[in-house]
Amino acid sequence: MDLFLHALGGILAPSSIGLMFLGVAVGIVFGSIPGLSAAMAVALFLPVTFSMGPNAGMTLLVSLYIGAISGGLISAILLNIPGTPSSIATCFDGSPMAKRGEAGKALGAGIVFSFIGGLISFVALIFIAPPLAQFTLKFSPIEYFAISIFALTMIAALSSGSMLRGLLSGMLGLMFATVGVSPIDGARRFTLGIDSLTSGFDLLPYLIGLFAVTEVLMAAEQFWSSRRVDTVPLKKIRGFGFSWAEFTGQKWNVLRSSAIGLFIGILPGIGGSTSSILSYIAAKKQSKTPEKFGTGHLDGVVASETANNATIGGALIPLLALGIPGDGVTAMMLGGFLVHGLQPGPLLFKANAEFVYGIFAACLVANVIMLVLEFFGLRIFVKLLKVPKHILLPVIMVMCVVGAFAVNSQVASAQAILFFGLVGYAMTKLGIPVAPAILGFILGPLVETNLRRGLMLTEGSFLAFFDKPIALFFMVAAVLALVVPLVQSYSRHRREARRQAPALVA
Repeated sequence: MDLFLHALGGILAPSSIGLMFLGVAVGIVFGSIPGLSAAMAVALFLPVTFSMGPNAGMTLLVSLYIGAISGGLISAILLNIPGTPSSIATCFDGSPMAKRGEAGKALGAGIVFSFIGGLISFVALIFIAPPLAQFTLKFSPIEYFAISIFALTMIAALSSGSMLRGLLSGMLGLMFATVGVSPIDGARRFTLGIDSLTSGFDLLPYLIGLFAVTEVLMAAEQFWSSRRVDTVPLKKIRGFGFSWAEFTGQKWNVLRSSAIGLFIGILPGIGGSTSSILSYIAAKKQSKTPEKFGTGHLDGVVASETANNATIGGALIPLLALGIPGDGVTAMMLGGFLVHGLQPGPLLFKANAEFVYGIFAACLVANVIMLVLEFFGLRIFVKLLKVPKHILLPVIMVMCVVGAFAVNSQVASAQAILFFGLVGYAMTKLGIPVAPAILGFILGPLVETNLRRGLMLTEGSFLAFFDKPIALFFMVAAVLALVVPLVQSYSRHRREARRQAPALVA
């Protein structure tokens, strides 16, 4: 505790506070612009930290990370376009809330619960980082495969309405994920002889196309059919836009979503996009009114934003305790450690304890700064809805194309967003949900890669997958996740048939 308080005193110096304000503000901008991301923000500022000391450099990078992940909710709610992949699930209920005039409430809830999710994960980072990191070392490709399969079964929960259409959407996501070079053996698949498809489709162009371009096409169709675009009424915002009763009513949702975000963040390679969707699904399953999800339900925004910010602390745990980056952003931050001659891992806590606690203190203070900046920006963000669509949508399209090109500096990425925009438009017109396609695209490579690695470990025996207790638990959970809804649906239809039978006889 003495080390932490000493580190906190150093972080509260004016120079450090100014650096964190800069980092969080720039991070929010990167997070809110479609096509940019937290990884891009950290990568851009990484060379800037070379001339700084290790404490100042890592403080700046941590602030950028926190600001960018939280900033993604702004465009997700106001434009129905996730600013970062971590804000995918925020679109599902945030955008419908904005369309009925509750943009301030959705933004306010997202900001507050982003702060709480981050706070919980940073407290966990301080007190239980080493034991949690040691636990995840027990996870082999077999356990990762089982977790990914369990997550894939959540497609059923995202399939509002027709289960068949939801499964079709999930299969489309899996199909697009297989394009390019296959893992392990490097075989080319479904590239159609096009060299630019060898590396497959990146997640950002995929998301930009399905959300941003589809939204632009739908708005254009509305304009050409009615020669007008509906304006959004804006309700007056007080405080953060929601009541104390609504805040206290989210306690179990917050705890559950924080736990999911923290756990997913600790597992290397999965990331905040998965944690936000899984938390959204868990909130929907535990809700007494699951039918409200997707129509503008506050619980959905809270679940997504709590989880994706809780993932930040989770992703820092394996980085600091084991030297293993938990996601793309922490992989960039690992470079920052190495540049300053620091090697993350168990010895870091002994040899540079003051530096480690400085990072802990920076996380907590930057999280507070994020809350303050977004609170004062709340009423400014909402005014974006007043911008005429004929001005706003072309600007969005330009930013999306630039953002897609910035991913890998290839024109093919800009072309991909147009292709996926048409795909998303067709899915919307046919009533096929987009959410399962996103989950399938994210989890497809994880399932395939870990399956093949696991089979290599077991010498081709799939039965050996069930010898691992953790893997067996998630396999059984996956089966139950599929079977239980089917049994419940069958029982419900049977009850309805029995109630209707006397009426037919009469």
